[in-house]
Amino acid sequence: TLRKPISQSSMADWASKNLNMHTQGIFRRRISISNMLSWNGGSIKKPMLITSNRTIKKEACEMFKLVQSYMGDRQTRLDRNHVALVTVTKCWSMQGLRDELYIQLIRQTTDNMCYRSLAWGWELMAISLAFFSPSPKFQSYLEGYIYRHLDSDENIAQRIKELVDLKNKKNSKSRKKRKQNTEDEGLPISTYAKYCYRKLQKVAVTGGKKGLRKPTVEEITHARNAILTPSLFGSSLEEIMLRQQDMYPGNKLPWVQTQLSQQVLALGGEQTEGIFRIPGDIDEVNALKLQVDQWRIPSSLSDPNIPASLLKLWYRELEEPVIPQQFYKECISNYENPDAAVAVVQLLPELNRLVLCYLIHFLQIFAQPSNVGRTKMDVNNLAMVMAPNCLRCQSDDPRVIFENTRKEMSFLRMLIVHLDTSFIKGLL
Repeated sequence: TLRKPISQSSMADWASKNLNMHTQGIFRRRISISNMLSWNGGSIKKPMLITSNRTIKKEACEMFKLVQSYMGDRQTRLDRNHVALVTVTKCWSMQGLRDELYIQLIRQTTDNMCYRSLAWGWELMAISLAFFSPSPKFQSYLEGYIYRHLDSDENIAQRIKELVDLKNKKNSKSRKKRKQNTEDEGLPISTYAKYCYRKLQKVAVTGGKKGLRKPTVEEITHARNAILTPSLFGSSLEEIMLRQQDMYPGNKLPWVQTQLSQQVLALGGEQTEGIFRIPGDIDEVNALKLQVDQWRIPSSLSDPNIPASLLKLWYRELEEPVIPQQFYKECISNYENPDAAVAVVQLLPELNRLVLCYLIHFLQIFAQPSNVGRTKMDVNNLAMVMAPNCLRCQSDDPRVIFENTRKEMSFLRMLIVHLDTSFIKGLL
């Protein structure tokens, strides 16, 4: 979980300590913090943030041009997808550039008089948060900035009008004017801010894109589309069921859950040693995730560890765990009592109960002695790898976490051994 957003005065204090103050004119006068953090139509000659890394110093200035290109404030031959790809890949490859990108986006979305440019700046921030998080040092600053824009649409429209009027007065005798665009084009800024706020909460915990393969254009497009169309990963069960209503109106279970589970079995997962324990190739898991989010299961899959890893990820990334937080204490209190453990399941909301029962029914296949001989994954091992994906301990105390982990595993083991899930066959 994130800390409470820092106040504006704290953000100013942070900026004074971390910004690499720029100068202007022949007398090299220092630019004020407010100007350092306001939209700039020109280029920069040094990074926004203090750094001693020469490579970062050089790349930061080039990246600022890319940010301007994506926002439509600088001409480029590349289309916006490729501009985003180059920008994101630089930061994904060089950790030291990540905070620099976020502070540049904060600058270019502050006092920006062109609504379209402003929206595209927020869009690039949303795309970037799909791939990497800011550093812990910068995280609260970025969160504070995003937080201030959650309900800011009227203020933004008023601020743009004020800036345009001021600029027109100054430039009344000049022919050279930046093209103004104060009309609302596309999404309200608050839509981007709300998405970025939720995305920051998740990426701060997960750390963003993993694996050795660099970001792809497909992943960039997917990250942009996710702003309006929530992913099947990281959403709530209710959102997922709502999304699939048009395509699979008769389904009582999430399509992603049943499809990935069936793929594991179709590829012989119940006869594969270390299933659910041995992770699938991370880049192949990422590729499958993209396709599943487009409601497709490729026919080329051959390794059951790939859909098995993605299935675990789907459970783990649910906005709220399969067993909602309000039932957590009851679960760990009844980790040794089979009847009480089964009774907790009956108390769950209907959708959560069905999703959990389907998972337990699925795990019961692997717990059969004939399969355990091959997989080396008995009921204890299955409970150990799956419990963290179903229950989430909220404590920060390592001792409590350690103690509860044992109870979570025991609770799930009780369900695998004792829960009657025979009714699930009638749902499929």
